[in-house]
Amino acid sequence: MKNVNLPAIRACRPPWNKGRIVGQKRPLLPKHVWAIRVRLELAERHRDLALFNLAIDSKLRGCDLVKLKVADIFAAGIVKERA
Repeated sequence: MKNVNLPAIRACRPPWNKGRIVGQKRPLLPKHVWAIRVRLELAERHRDLALFNLAIDSKLRGCDLVKLKVADIFAAGIVKERA
């Protein structure tokens, strides 16, 4: 089979993360956690506050949190110790 030289494909636009810091981010400091909790409480965003508290307490990622169902953490009228 004959090797065909294809034209070089160039990006029409710069990469979305050019100049940004990539990789793992630094953990939140306790004062940042409390600041977020206070702002969510003042804004009366109870669902977001519950998800944030669950994420901090269980160390789950956001993508794992949104997959949770009520039945995963609440059964027979009580909150499960471990989910």
